[in-house]
Amino acid sequence: MSRITRRDLIKTTVAGGVAAAALPGLARGRDTRPTKTRYIAAYDTESPGCLAACGRIVEVHKRLEMPATFFIVGRVLDAHPAEYRKLLDGPLFEIASHTYSHRMLRDNEFCGAAVPMDERREEIFKGKESVERVFERPCIGMRPGCGFDNAFSGEPKVLQLVKEAGFKYVSSLLWGPDYSLPALLREPFSYQAEGFPDIWELPGHGWHENLLKDHNRWGPRRLTLWPPPFPEAVPRSFCKTPSDEFEVNRVFLDKALETGMPFVSLIWHPWSLAKFDPDMKMLEMTFAHVRRTGLKPSTYGQLYQSLRKSGKSS
Repeated sequence: MSRITRRDLIKTTVAGGVAAAALPGLARGRDTRPTKTRYIAAYDTESPGCLAACGRIVEVHKRLEMPATFFIVGRVLDAHPAEYRKLLDGPLFEIASHTYSHRMLRDNEFCGAAVPMDERREEIFKGKESVERVFERPCIGMRPGCGFDNAFSGEPKVLQLVKEAGFKYVSSLLWGPDYSLPALLREPFSYQAEGFPDIWELPGHGWHENLLKDHNRWGPRRLTLWPPPFPEAVPRSFCKTPSDEFEVNRVFLDKALETGMPFVSLIWHPWSLAKFDPDMKMLEMTFAHVRRTGLKPSTYGQLYQSLRKSGKSS
């Protein structure tokens, strides 16, 4: 597949479709129109293999002028601080924390039990410190390792640590009910019920894409609910091609647009994306669809600022 540029994207978007020769597998149909629904490309950057993968990802983002949020594990960042800063230190990218070493901040059915509270404090504070030391800019958001099916609801002690560390938002709701997948399209909400109205939850949506490809070697274990609440988003088998993955992505992008969601953001991992699709064809397909349908590219930080200015809470 030939490379596309920002100019190609705009030309095909204005024309109301995407050239099939340039982007095979993209459906024609909906005309471009303005929307308030944001699209956020986000990456859980959590292992040594992510550094090389981020180089390929960043090339696509810069070429297509597509913003993104990178949630980076502090220990991973500290292993290659200069390299990550050179790659990601620019206006397109928000750098947020993915904790310090990816240990659990509350119990997770698949990923294990929460560490003791003093170690949770370390995960939260050291993760933020790593980002701010390397990039020399504020880090306002955190995504905990693996995420949870109930976010941080009912966890006031953890939320107190989040507040003390100075985070403005967390992105911890990354599963559907009862640790099922895909994660449903959920709107942002504040932790007012726990006594923290100024901390926002900004969920992730869809599949943990590494599980769509069996990269964790879990096999076809129980992941979806029965009956599935979102059957069109449950593929019949593991993804085999970038087009397979794009077709799953498109379900969430289109549904978010159709239902007027404030945003949609899929759960991506650089190491897994590069292992499956080293040429990043899926990214190009997805970003072209975002532009064509009129979704508004954004970062999690920009979404938070919009919510804060609007004074919305739920």
